[in-house]
Amino acid sequence: MIDRHKAYRAGRWAESIAANVLRLKGYRVLARRVRTPVGEIDLVVRRGAVLAFVEVKQRADLTAALEAVRPQQAQRIVRAAEAFVAMRPELADLQMRFDVFAVLPRRWPCHIIDAWRP
Repeated sequence: MIDRHKAYRAGRWAESIAANVLRLKGYRVLARRVRTPVGEIDLVVRRGAVLAFVEVKQRADLTAALEAVRPQQAQRIVRAAEAFVAMRPELADLQMRFDVFAVLPRRWPCHIIDAWRP
């Protein structure tokens, strides 16, 4: 049985790592753990004219992290991103992108840019 408390803490830790690495890469973190009526977004970041919605996955390897974002979840994230932009109209002119950030044991995290398209 999975310890929900442990999994929650691990997820928060992975999101903190992702946010810090993305800051080092020049992104500005606009929001973390965004909840909308249609879904949740782990991180919303911006760099220039790009607004990226980032799904953070902590897994044993990169393949497992990528496979963890199922098509149904990707669609839910797209709908949540649309809802987020609707609440923040000043972001509407930016190019939306969907990334995956994989936090892997004993390795530098992996940022997969443009992991999927709606």
